[in-house]
Amino acid sequence: MNIKTRLSVQFTIIVAGILFFFSGLVYYFSYSSQLDKFRASLFENAKQTAVLLINVTEVDTSLLKKIHQSAISREKEEIVLTDSAFKIVYSNNVQYLSMKAMKYNAAHDRINYFSLAGMDAVCYRHNFNNQIYYVYVTGHDRSRSENLAELRVILFWSILFSILLSVLTSYIFSQKAIKPISRIVQSVKEINSLKLNSRLNEGKGKDELEQLAITFNEMLTNLEIAFRNQEEFVHNASHELRTPLTIMIGETDYILNRERKKDEYVAHLTGLASDLRKMNALINSLLELAQINRYMKIAYTDVRIDEVVFDAIRQIQSKYHGQRIIPKILYPEQGADLLVNGNYGLLEIAFQNLLDNACKFSNEDIGVEFVITDAQIRIIITDKGIGIPQGELEAIYKPFSRASNVKFIGGFGIGLTLVNQIIELQKAEMIINSRENEGTTTELIFNRIR
Repeated sequence: MNIKTRLSVQFTIIVAGILFFFSGLVYYFSYSSQLDKFRASLFENAKQTAVLLINVTEVDTSLLKKIHQSAISREKEEIVLTDSAFKIVYSNNVQYLSMKAMKYNAAHDRINYFSLAGMDAVCYRHNFNNQIYYVYVTGHDRSRSENLAELRVILFWSILFSILLSVLTSYIFSQKAIKPISRIVQSVKEINSLKLNSRLNEGKGKDELEQLAITFNEMLTNLEIAFRNQEEFVHNASHELRTPLTIMIGETDYILNRERKKDEYVAHLTGLASDLRKMNALINSLLELAQINRYMKIAYTDVRIDEVVFDAIRQIQSKYHGQRIIPKILYPEQGADLLVNGNYGLLEIAFQNLLDNACKFSNEDIGVEFVITDAQIRIIITDKGIGIPQGELEAIYKPFSRASNVKFIGGFGIGLTLVNQIIELQKAEMIINSRENEGTTTELIFNRIR
């Protein structure tokens, strides 16, 4: 059973239940109202009978019977008046009011209503001159029976037509309610690995279906990023690894095609080891670039940014022994003023790459300055190296993109791409200013934790 049919059935059942409940209330209150009116008329008749016969001395049983016979009586009306010992003082049309029934239904208080042989009856207890009398009046309310029968027919057909109408309206309603879901299903069917850039219509983003579309679009964005990173990794790896591997295989085949001297083998193995180290560095960079997006869902913590920077400085200085990296920081009164929200490992990778570039392209000292304001922490890395040509600044974040003036300096063109992605994940900002043959200044701006 599909959702549309299930909604129609559930809606119809709910409507039918409400109709039956409402009809039951209408029938009950109608029955109670008419019963109360009929019982009130029985009580008035019993009271008048007692007053006329007991209180009024001019009226005797013969006159009272004539009065009852001349008046319009109820269907199956019976009247009996007894004394306290249940001795009949007066009776009229008695058929079902036996002595046993009268004793059993005698009013211990002023009035007692009861049923007898399908009729409504009342026992009225009348006091006069310290004497107790019981008046019994019965009757059949034909109009009530007819009215209730008509009401049952009206309610039956009303419920039937209402249920049929609810079936129709519930089907139309469920069809309208399911229509947005059907559109979502159709849109999702059209999305595959080649169309991950497609998105569902999010509307105004207020109801649950629009929230579902927003959540699904977020998932598609993450999948698109993952697929794109995978494709870029495969493309970059195949592009960058194919050439050095081909060269190493060709050189090895050339050395092995005939017997050579020991010095030639040593020279070849030395060059091969150097190429393998370069390839190992390239593979590590590619893996870091490919895996960087797995940190998108990481729970960031409070990090002291000065500790990250100094750890990165120690790592880079162990690689460039003759180069000085000079930090400049005016420590605040509280260490908490240096806290930022981020991931320690990713930030260290970013600073290592920036410092490595500064040392690689400059022979002079590298400056690292901390500028702490009320809301931000700025870290400025300055070198006086070869710089970047002005027209090539926009392309430095692309993988394997290198400036035209660094052709004879080792590197793969991955470092700044990696740093840029890390800084975006940390919700920080990076600004690079550079002049060819004058140097480069990289400014990283982090929001302080308050």
